[in-house]
Amino acid sequence: MDSTNTIDKETFLVQGMSCAACATSVESMLNHTEGVQEAEVNFPNHQVTITYQQGTNRQSFKEALQSIGYDLDLETEQKKQKARKQRQEQYEKLKKQTIWSALFAIPVFAIAMFFGSWQWGPYISGFLSLPVLFIWGAHFYTNAWKQARHGLATMDTLVALSTGIAFLFSLFNTFYPEFWTSKGLEAHVYFEAAVVIITFVSLGKTLEERAKSSTSQALEQLMDLQAKQVLMLDADGSESLVDLEKVGLGDQIRVKPGESIPVDGEIIEGQSSIDESMLSGESLAIQKSKGDAVYAGTLNQKGSLILKVTKQSKDTVLAQIIRLVEEAQGSKAPIQNLVNKIAGIFVPAVLGIALLTFAVWMIAGGEEAFAHAIYTAIAVLVIACPCALGLATPTAIMVGIGKGAANNILIRDAESIELAPKVNTLVLDKTGTLSQAKAQVLQMEWFNRGREKASALLALQEQSQHPLATAIVRYLKEAEFKSKKLQNFEIIEARGVKMTNPYGGYFASGNERFVEESGLPLTESHQAKAKEWQNKGATVIYFFNQDGILAQLIIGDPLKKGSKSAVTELQNLGIELMILSGDKNETTAYWAKELGVENFRAEVLPQDKGAVVRELQEQGKVVAMVGDGINDSEALAQADLSIAMGHGSDIAIEAAKMTLMTSDLRSIPKAIRLSKFTVQGIRQNLFWAFIYNLIGIPLAAGILYPVNGFLLDPMIAGAAMAFSSVSVVLNSLRLRGKEL
Repeated sequence: MDSTNTIDKETFLVQGMSCAACATSVESMLNHTEGVQEAEVNFPNHQVTITYQQGTNRQSFKEALQSIGYDLDLETEQKKQKARKQRQEQYEKLKKQTIWSALFAIPVFAIAMFFGSWQWGPYISGFLSLPVLFIWGAHFYTNAWKQARHGLATMDTLVALSTGIAFLFSLFNTFYPEFWTSKGLEAHVYFEAAVVIITFVSLGKTLEERAKSSTSQALEQLMDLQAKQVLMLDADGSESLVDLEKVGLGDQIRVKPGESIPVDGEIIEGQSSIDESMLSGESLAIQKSKGDAVYAGTLNQKGSLILKVTKQSKDTVLAQIIRLVEEAQGSKAPIQNLVNKIAGIFVPAVLGIALLTFAVWMIAGGEEAFAHAIYTAIAVLVIACPCALGLATPTAIMVGIGKGAANNILIRDAESIELAPKVNTLVLDKTGTLSQAKAQVLQMEWFNRGREKASALLALQEQSQHPLATAIVRYLKEAEFKSKKLQNFEIIEARGVKMTNPYGGYFASGNERFVEESGLPLTESHQAKAKEWQNKGATVIYFFNQDGILAQLIIGDPLKKGSKSAVTELQNLGIELMILSGDKNETTAYWAKELGVENFRAEVLPQDKGAVVRELQEQGKVVAMVGDGINDSEALAQADLSIAMGHGSDIAIEAAKMTLMTSDLRSIPKAIRLSKFTVQGIRQNLFWAFIYNLIGIPLAAGILYPVNGFLLDPMIAGAAMAFSSVSVVLNSLRLRGKEL
């Protein structure tokens, strides 16, 4: 295929898939369809993502799947709502089939168990079996036939063959019992096995469908945050309720108290407290007013707001999150590739084992060889379950990624979940990761009645554009100081700022050099404190006038809340930590000591961080890099596992395999533990799926018969098969209750 051709990539809903082998059949059929570059099925979500050459007729995808018993919904709009509706309809349909099958199967089972010698029993059982097999179980046969025409075999094939053979064999014995009695053998009927198998498989699918819908619960909760309609302001000031899709950039909308913000926008009128916990993980509401940005899915608590739309609904931060979670839930862990190959050959292998079982019993089965051969072959076909294998990985991945989203941990793909538990070295960028990347006044000491002149300091800093000035202004305003009128604002390069006092003299603020050049002495106390804080990475600013020093301000970038406890948690997980910083060695050493981290690199330029990661990898270490996703991009790309720290709207989704929506560093050990729990769930699921088939198939074939005369009843085999799939999904759902 010409790789230079422009390609499209879309996700569609698939109808009719009932097992993992179905998913393999859908993938195989689409991958052999002209124009398709790659097709990847998400079986639990009943979706397929198709990468295809631009210009390919999408109708060919639909026709290809229809030819083997499936269908494709080509309408990609409102896909999420359709998927939810389809799951609900499928569940209701399966529930109805199960109830009706059970109502007819119970009398058939009762006749077989308690009225086995009744002469009319086989006739009544055969009559009651007809609707179970050919009305409520008809889809097994139609799907199996369509797939067989293309040389494919799925779970439907196993069910159709086992129940069909049991029914036809029983029907023959009902109307022609003398064929066996003339040979001195009993004419057995297995109507009860056929109907109970259909009932149990339908029950298993019903429970499975219900459980699978729970695996998408976290994603659906995110979707529910999206408003469906908004109150738009028209040019004449009137308000009208319109669908969200009709709102464009620059439109003005009103958001009332208690409503969710429907789109990303900018406040142009009003003020309110906004609950942004779904984005940032911070529980405290944030006060917002004119000019501030707000984001879709956050909650307007108190005031009425008028917003100007800055992003359409499909481009909002919330939409990005939902898209990321959807893509991640549909991605496949590397281990799933092996499982898919096994599932693809599983059904043909089972058919071969069933034929071999039949042949062995016919050769060495004694007087009732044919009856036992039929009985065991049916049991083998029924007990084999590719569904448990197929569901093992994707259900655990879906629940894990969903739980991550609910805990403000966005996981980009399934591969990162499988990789995270292997990480043994974590590299932490200091600024913006360990620290807040936001200058704050850490300490302020007044001298010579300087506090009385604080309004002059506020006036000075309000004129300055320096980041440190912003921190000082914020600090003074929080202390409720008011600005004083000064004149002749002047920036003294590399030193500070200065203004004239209308009543005589001047006020200034700046560094130590500015103070000394102004002819003012610094005491030993001033110098000692300055040196102490400078070694901690802080900046020392002096406020002074012609008479002397009025205040000493310590400004720094404090550690984020929870950084120290996060480091301890990571070390307890057996992960070696390293801090990277552009600060000088003394400052970085201080921060490393504060956090209890032995390894650090100071004075590292952004372009050199990737080299540090490579160096660690060359030592055989599996390295995770945590940064802000912008100036750490090379190191993030180089790392085995990249984790970006989110800052509300500034989410580096494209920069990392995992993005933490909260600034709290304690989310990192949570993400590692979540990955470990998810991988454990996958391994448990695969273990039980393999063990189930490893034990069940030989038992069904009658391996114990020579020892103790035990033959597995096909009805019990059907129940066991149904339970195996449900147990895998339920085991995956246990992850939702895990404490991170």
